[in-house]
Amino acid sequence: MPTLNDIRSTFLNYFQKQGHEIVPSSPLVPRNDPTLMFTNSGMVQFKNLFTGVEHRDYKRATSAQKCVRAGGKHNDLDNVGYTARHHTFFEMLGNFSFGDYFKSDAIPFAWELITKELDIPKDRLLVTVYHTDDEAAEMWKKVAGLSDDKIIRIPTNDNFWMMGPTGPCGPCTEIFFDHGDHIWGGPPGSPEEDGDRFVEIWNLVFMQYEQFEDGTRRDLPNQSIDTGMGIERVAALLQGTNDNYATDLIRSLIEASANATSTDPDGPGKMHHRVIADHLRSTSFLIADGVMPSNDGRGYVLRRIMRRAMRHAHLLGAKDPLMHQLVPALVGQMGAAYPELGQAQALIEETLKLEETRFKQTLDRGLKLLDDELGDLPEGAALPGEAAFKLYDTFGFPLDLTQDALREKGRAVDTDGFDAAMAEQKAKARAAWAGSGEAADATIWFDVADKHGATDFLGYDTETAEAQVVALIKDGAEVAKATKGETVQIALNQTPFYAESGGQVGDTGMIRGEGGVARITDTRKSAGVFIHFAEVTEGEISKGAAVALEVDHARRTAIRANHSATHLLHEALRETLGAHVAQRGSLNAPDRLRFDFSHSKALSDAELSKVTADVNAFIRQNSPVVTRIMTPDDARAIGAQALFGEKYGDEVRVVSMGRAATGKGQDRQTYSLELCGGTHVKQTGDIGICVVLGDSASSAGVRRIEALTGQAALDHLHDQAAILASVSDALKAPSADVADRVKALLDERRTLSNEVAQLRRELAMAGGAGQGGAAEVREINGVKFVAQVLSGVSGKDLPALIDEHKQRLGSGAVLLIADADGKAAVAAGVTADLIGTVSAVDLVKAAVPVLGGKGGGGRPDMAQGGGKDVSNADAAIKAAETAIGG
Repeated sequence: MPTLNDIRSTFLNYFQKQGHEIVPSSPLVPRNDPTLMFTNSGMVQFKNLFTGVEHRDYKRATSAQKCVRAGGKHNDLDNVGYTARHHTFFEMLGNFSFGDYFKSDAIPFAWELITKELDIPKDRLLVTVYHTDDEAAEMWKKVAGLSDDKIIRIPTNDNFWMMGPTGPCGPCTEIFFDHGDHIWGGPPGSPEEDGDRFVEIWNLVFMQYEQFEDGTRRDLPNQSIDTGMGIERVAALLQGTNDNYATDLIRSLIEASANATSTDPDGPGKMHHRVIADHLRSTSFLIADGVMPSNDGRGYVLRRIMRRAMRHAHLLGAKDPLMHQLVPALVGQMGAAYPELGQAQALIEETLKLEETRFKQTLDRGLKLLDDELGDLPEGAALPGEAAFKLYDTFGFPLDLTQDALREKGRAVDTDGFDAAMAEQKAKARAAWAGSGEAADATIWFDVADKHGATDFLGYDTETAEAQVVALIKDGAEVAKATKGETVQIALNQTPFYAESGGQVGDTGMIRGEGGVARITDTRKSAGVFIHFAEVTEGEISKGAAVALEVDHARRTAIRANHSATHLLHEALRETLGAHVAQRGSLNAPDRLRFDFSHSKALSDAELSKVTADVNAFIRQNSPVVTRIMTPDDARAIGAQALFGEKYGDEVRVVSMGRAATGKGQDRQTYSLELCGGTHVKQTGDIGICVVLGDSASSAGVRRIEALTGQAALDHLHDQAAILASVSDALKAPSADVADRVKALLDERRTLSNEVAQLRRELAMAGGAGQGGAAEVREINGVKFVAQVLSGVSGKDLPALIDEHKQRLGSGAVLLIADADGKAAVAAGVTADLIGTVSAVDLVKAAVPVLGGKGGGGRPDMAQGGGKDVSNADAAIKAAETAIGG
């Protein structure tokens, strides 16, 4: 009996032999279809190949695609566990032709694979074709030898596939398996077609036409093939059952659930085990593909699936969190085919355990409230919408979870009342937002969020994606479109652009649609909406348009490196300076990083060197950068550092990097462990290198370090090396001797400067060239007075000259005026025996105004001042003489 893994391998290997490229499954979050919440078929990743927008180096492909249908128009959540074939997660096998082969090859491929490779009995197969597709019908007769009663013509859109209202489309042919007349049901197209006897196992789509807005169609120049085979359905029939939950893979998960809860897999809790097994797959794969539980968007759908499974675990009597215990069983079954499952196993287990631990705290109270509400209702009456909303608002019970619980009791929910209560809460929230003091135009983003939901951020895992424009804001008001040359703010349903937060600057890049191109200059966030600041550079961008998004890769790479280096820098500072170091602000830009931290004094050269060495040692370690989801309390309990200025919700991203002999974390060997919502490198080695430029004061008790990483750091080192080489060349000394040579030159310069100053003083005292001859001693009112105008002497030299003159005089007063490039420096001195008679301060104050200056002062024996115009020096001297003469 072939296992599900055998069937997958057989399918892929068969088409590989037929010249098809085996293409890995794309992520569950579509990168190229903004209209889909989750990837729900194999053709999603090839959509742009079918439309001709994208080209690859192969024209035939085959894949095993992981799919989720649990939100939007493709939502099977309510039926899971109650039917034999509904799942939130399933695998779709497919083969694809992009303008290569068509019906004449696709039908033989399918028939040979089914009847020969998989050995499915021919007599239990029948097919459907679109009622006008005679070509396909004849092909089935020729290839498979099917009689007319085994080829059913269907006149409805069940057998005509369309990508959308316009675009590629074409007829389908579906292959059905007859499970036998012991099961109720009729063939497709019959009144009993909804029964379980005849099950569709494979759908072949012939992309034959292009449809236009006026309803007309014409043949595509390159006709293509898109097929989808549900692996669970094929496994069921090959394993002798019509129940997907009885197949080997899902049965193993059911038994793992039964073993963990010590219950019978086929007993009264059978349906609970089925829900848990299905939801284990969808939640685990979604987490592996970067979706995290949240209160909106994809994260909300994930949380709904999780909590639905957790309620069923509760009904089985599980006292402790269950789902995370089952992850190893899933990885064992599917990890070989989908390596990302094993790579993310720790994250999956932690996320499931965290969510279930939190939910169990409220589950008992919520169910008690539900029982109390039901106890007051007449038999069979629907639960009031207000009660259902209270369960949602207070206990986190999604509406479908309440409906699921009530289904078992034969009751429904008043959904109109629930919607009314929800609308009332939103109205109150909007009123509160409007009065919160936010920016004047912030309420418009609240309206966008209310209407379209928060923006799904894809940027942790990708830098490219497709999205839908949900709003365009220009000058504070919504507009329908923006044309070339206009600046506008764009809101999207999903984005890889990081919005400025936590010190990390917003991303830039390009948005491209069929109608135009816009350059994104910044990304910010308000009310959960990512705001893309854009300038339209070509054509126009319209509301509702599908657009391709591309983050500036080089810029994001540099920002990531700086942000991760900041984490290492923070820890290196704590290790070097002490545990008092805490972040007080940061900037992670593409060209540099800046980190403000609590510390009271400048770092010494030795401390800066150690910090730099430690950071670069962990960069060279090239350890993985790991992100996990935890509660803030749990994160702090294992030593994670919270970042200054960040607001944390019920769950946080915990980023760890570096391995240390003694450190933080549950293993006590993690070097850096911080709460952070930013983007980071995958390995510390991706940072390249970190160069610390130095530290400075930022504010009282706060220091600031600036640093460079990657190419910017290398450019800086190159510039420094060029400067050193230039200095080395000028000094005619090897680079290693430059510092000593410069020090020697500075010492020599200082000596020469002192000698020159001494010579100038001596020249001034001797009345040498340019000094107007030797100073003449005059006597004014019985006081000896010397006055001199000097050239080439600085103001700082005057006090020493004053002292020398006072020594020569023995008793007297001195006034010196230095000519400094047309400006005057003034100094006056009086010997000690005359201080009671003459004041140096008075002499300076008499001379300075004449020289165009103000003030001046000092001591009675020594005073200084200055003026703007030395040409009045003689008049200034006369003013000083008058001051002496009284």
